Amino acid sequence: MTTLHTFTLDQLPAMPWKNGGGRTREIACWPAGAGLEDFGWRCSVATVDADGPFSTFPGIDRRILLLAGDGLHLTGEGIDHRLDVPLQPFAFAGEAAIACSRLGGTSTDFNLMTRRGRWQAELTVHDGAVRLAGAPHGLLLAASGTWRTGAAAPLDAGQGLWWADAVGPAEAVPDAQGGESRLIAIRLLPA
Repeated sequence: MTTLHTFTLDQLPAMPWKNGGGRTREIACWPAGAGLEDFGWRCSVATVDADGPFSTFPGIDRRILLLAGDGLHLTGEGIDHRLDVPLQPFAFAGEAAIACSRLGGTSTDFNLMTRRGRWQAELTVHDGAVRLAGAPHGLLLAASGTWRTGAAAPLDAGQGLWWADAVGPAEAVPDAQGGESRLIAIRLLPA
């Protein structure tokens, strides 16, 4: 039996960063109850209010994409990247010392972290109907528009679902066509 966990981003508890520069809303972490030192994979949304360093996560592969705001300039250890195009993923090693400068006001980003050698992830963004390849773990987030998966109630912007040790939805279809709806889809597989 498939257990789907639904969520709404603005209803998730916000945890302030240690440096006071922002807040994180954890969407899902596996295994259940794992902390920052022992998770296999983790998905979250961060609100960046001030410039400052990113936390380092040795042995973790990170992917970040802009959800809202003017964006961020990420620099350090061979990285000089402007995260200023919404929903364009950027990957980097978690052990890299990265400085983050805002390109304007507050920005919100989506974060995917996987423990290297234990989990691998595929993160894609869709604007039309998509067949979802099976994965024992995964996540869908409606970035804009309304999406139907057949596995749960329709997902409006800011809503999503995730599953672990189960089979997720086979497809996702937007209510509106023509690029007005965007869906973040993640497949998580043991390495």
